[in-house]
Amino acid sequence: MRIKLDYGRTGLEVELPDANVAGVLHIQPAPPLTDPVTELERKLQQPTATPPLRALAEGRRSACVVICDITRPVPNRVLLPPILRTLESAGIPRQNILILIATGLHRPNEGDELVELVGPEIAAAYRIENHHGKNRDEHAFLGESPRGVPVWIDRRYVEAELKITVGLIEPH
Repeated sequence: MRIKLDYGRTGLEVELPDANVAGVLHIQPAPPLTDPVTELERKLQQPTATPPLRALAEGRRSACVVICDITRPVPNRVLLPPILRTLESAGIPRQNILILIATGLHRPNEGDELVELVGPEIAAAYRIENHHGKNRDEHAFLGESPRGVPVWIDRRYVEAELKITVGLIEPH
């Protein structure tokens, strides 16, 4: 079976044995949200298969919100304000909320780029730090995977009482 994957700018065609293909999933088109902020606030209050964010945040002293870096098309400027408002209204002090930029092995996001990423209000009011994938001192060792691969995670994320990740999944 010949399948075209959404990969790169033009896609990638691959040939797979029919016996290895259980099925092909196709994206169902959906209209854009007329009011994304209102919908996000509604989903934070009434999520699917998990307690509301406020309930998860109540009683916690710290939170780490991980966001994608500037190389990913995530609308952090839209997503972050309702999330941060919810955390603060649940009792987590602003100074105990860290926005951690998931750079992977990319360069840090700083200056004007940081403001573009999160917006000027958030950039001025919150602690925002970059992940440094090559700095082992900033990581906590969590053990090994079932295949024996060492698992190191950013220490700031591990130590936060509430851990939130915001992002997207895309072929790259």
